[in-house]
Amino acid sequence: MSEDEAVLRCQEGDREAFHYLVEQYKDLLYGTALLMSRNRALAEEHVQEAFLSAWRGIRGFRRGYPLKPWLVRILVNAVLANRRRSSISTDPLDESTQAGNDCDPHDMAEALAGSETIRRALAVLNLEHREVIVLRYFADLTIPEVARSLNLRQGTVKSRLHRALEQLRSQLSEHDVREVQDHGT
Repeated sequence: MSEDEAVLRCQEGDREAFHYLVEQYKDLLYGTALLMSRNRALAEEHVQEAFLSAWRGIRGFRRGYPLKPWLVRILVNAVLANRRRSSISTDPLDESTQAGNDCDPHDMAEALAGSETIRRALAVLNLEHREVIVLRYFADLTIPEVARSLNLRQGTVKSRLHRALEQLRSQLSEHDVREVQDHGT
């Protein structure tokens, strides 16, 4: 089944077609939510909330447009709404975000974050910079799609990406220097 056919069937109320779309996008959305929230439980909640909102709003989705940016935008809205309602602050290195020894499907999505070094470098970025990095490079959205997802101008996305990448490079180069010093080389 094609994505467009699945969307059409969903718009007609076909839950199996929606299940097909959930299977297609669940890992991408989970990985994105995990990188944004830095907490497994919250990431799962955000993804569930996003899919529920998508099901409720699928009739209004304009076929012929890419579905991924639409779903990511719903997810971003869920994450941001949760931040506004919650005063919970998550530790970026909270044990719940660490990869466990169990091999569940969510660990595949968590692997999007790469090594512990990358996760730490992302955690140092402010929210605006982390969002554009996650959406552009981990969710694989184009600049225009990131802009639409965050309701920003493309120029704003480009400048945030530029600054975020500079910060990441700096963080990663500092890590490399420390690692070399720790190994006595």
